Amino acid sequence: MKSLEEANRYFGGDQYAVVTTGIKIEAVDDDYAKCSLKIEKKHFNAANHVMGGAIFTLADFVFAVATNTPQQHVVTATSQITYLSIPKGDTLFAESQLIKSGKTLLTMQINISDNLGTKIAVVMMSGMKI
Repeated sequence: MKSLEEANRYFGGDQYAVVTTGIKIEAVDDDYAKCSLKIEKKHFNAANHVMGGAIFTLADFVFAVATNTPQQHVVTATSQITYLSIPKGDTLFAESQLIKSGKTLLTMQINISDNLGTKIAVVMMSGMKI
């Protein structure tokens, strides 16, 4: 998707990522997306830190926004997340980087950081174009 308006229209109905979790699309382009998540108490685990699942949801949504359009649907084939640090700031940002796009498979790296520049996680995701 090339426009932020188009992406928000297309993904606005994502009940889990957008409505429940609160992820916002910040920027889009072909094979690219940047999203943010304002950290709230609902994202905390029993140890009072941001739950790893919330961080992974942010990465998964960025992957979806970067790869899906009304003309192309991509489903996750594999994913691997490496957690680097707990967030120090109050907002998470995830940004996609296309590694390779083939006829049916594509691979992306998703970098997650917070608003203070802390590197939170790196996610490698491969998807199948269906």
